[in-house]
Amino acid sequence: MAAWLCCWGLAALLPPAARAAQDEPVQALRMARIQAVIDGRPQDWRTVPLPYHWDRLHRNHGGRAVVEARFDLPGGPSAQPYTLYFPLIGNAAAVWLNGKLLVRYGDLDAAGRDDYGKIARQVAVPPALLAAHNLLRIELRADGGRRGGLSEIYIGPTEQVQAHPAARAGALRYAGSLFLGAFSLVVGFIALMCWASQRVADADGRLRRETLYLWAGLAELCWSVRVFDALIEHPPLAWPLWGVLMTGTYAGWVGGVLLFCHRAAGWEHRRSMRFMQAAAGVLVAAGLVCSALSFAWFRPVLLTGWLGAVNLCAALYALVYMAATLRRPTTARVLLAAAGVLNVAVGVRDWVTIRLGNDLGAVTWNRYVSIAFGLALLYIVLRRFQQASGQARELLGTLQARVAAREQELASTYGRLEAAAREQARNHERERILRDMHDGVGSHISAAIRQLQSGRSTSDEVLRTLRDSMDQLKLSIDAMQLPPGDVQALLAGLRYRLEPRLAGAGLALEWAVQELPPWPGLDAQAMRQLQFLLFEAISNVLQHAHARVLRLEADAGPGGLAIRIVDDGCGFDAGRAPRALQVRAASLGARLGVRSAPGRTEVAFTLPAA
Repeated sequence: MAAWLCCWGLAALLPPAARAAQDEPVQALRMARIQAVIDGRPQDWRTVPLPYHWDRLHRNHGGRAVVEARFDLPGGPSAQPYTLYFPLIGNAAAVWLNGKLLVRYGDLDAAGRDDYGKIARQVAVPPALLAAHNLLRIELRADGGRRGGLSEIYIGPTEQVQAHPAARAGALRYAGSLFLGAFSLVVGFIALMCWASQRVADADGRLRRETLYLWAGLAELCWSVRVFDALIEHPPLAWPLWGVLMTGTYAGWVGGVLLFCHRAAGWEHRRSMRFMQAAAGVLVAAGLVCSALSFAWFRPVLLTGWLGAVNLCAALYALVYMAATLRRPTTARVLLAAAGVLNVAVGVRDWVTIRLGNDLGAVTWNRYVSIAFGLALLYIVLRRFQQASGQARELLGTLQARVAAREQELASTYGRLEAAAREQARNHERERILRDMHDGVGSHISAAIRQLQSGRSTSDEVLRTLRDSMDQLKLSIDAMQLPPGDVQALLAGLRYRLEPRLAGAGLALEWAVQELPPWPGLDAQAMRQLQFLLFEAISNVLQHAHARVLRLEADAGPGGLAIRIVDDGCGFDAGRAPRALQVRAASLGARLGVRSAPGRTEVAFTLPAA
């Protein structure tokens, strides 16, 4: 009560002109004189009521018009700011007050380009331009089929105009379009990300992407473009191409929603799914064709008929879906059925009000109730994603358990195989030792026995045979400890074992072995073959050459590893090289070279480079 008294007291202190301005109601201009120019032909001036619905009056033909509206300020102008409010003006316009230009929206001469008639416009009016009797002049450019024209006009003090229900409704439409467009964009992006990242196994076990997310993402992205169109003043495409595209986005939203509902109901494996996909494609194609022909032929009935057919098909599908939901209700089905019924009802209302009615200021409700579908889609997409993630975690846990069990089984199997391999290696080593003893030591002892039994061999010959047997046994034992490829150690061991015997036989040993690198490709078996090969060559010199000097040479180069045994003995026929040398050299892959003459015999082995 005290606050009310204070306000009343302050109002009483205001000057009479200020009180009149503050109390002045907002005027609504609902009559105007209009002269239209259609297809270049000016028409007569006529007085028409506002709103001035261009498409209804001129059958979707584009053109220009001059609108004049008068208003009076009985109390006279005041110092308080005034505002003109247009719920709809355009598609392009220029506003004049008492001969002075107030504002210009777009280019009046660029037909089909800018569109300023989508949202409400407020124009500030300088108090100095106002008079007791005022003339408002508006130049319009309207494109056919673009909902151009002029709504009723509101004028009054700025605070009163901004508080007027029409201005509040316009602000809500703008904020609602911005919010709903952003919401649909986010939902569509989330759905497409789920589609791109999630794969499910089909009946054949093959992984494929979940089309549920695809239809949801495409539907919401189409709808976001459709909603954001209310805020786009400079479309990237000229009219009517932009109008055809907007019809396509609406058709894409309807088709995507229908396919999403069909997939969410679990009907993806039925024949009806293919029918729905074909129907969605026909829906989009028919929308584009009807829209293009409607603009090209100036026949709005084509687009109106297509929208009516879409509403009818959507209503029939909603009834079928609702019946199926009542039989087998689930949370997803109930949400989609409720959203479908709500959107179909609002879609029919919009079709009757906007396409069949004559109210230029009528706005579509579908953009607002479509959030029900968006929320249902978002819930189902996130729910499916959560379930898929849970299944993936379960599968990952099962896979990890199986991998661990398999690793344990493989480790056990590997242990058994390793033990078997060690046992097999020991057996092979035993067999090799026995074979070497049989082939080497055994053969020499057998030869010594035959020599003794024949009675024709001297004691020196038998002794030499037994010494050969002993040397070969020692070399066989040394070969067991040689690292693979270490030719330097092999030659050193051979020198250690045979040098005393060479000295006892009166043979001087000349050692010309360079530093040799480990030679790749010489495993334990190859090292033994090389050892026996050298022993065989040296033994031949001891038995048959009658030499005084034996020279051992070894060097490694690009051509390979070369080992040469040279003596100054009596020589032999080089064309008849000992068979044992040829066999052992061939088993090593070595080249055998023999040159012999009295006073110099050379036996060379060359191991090729790796």
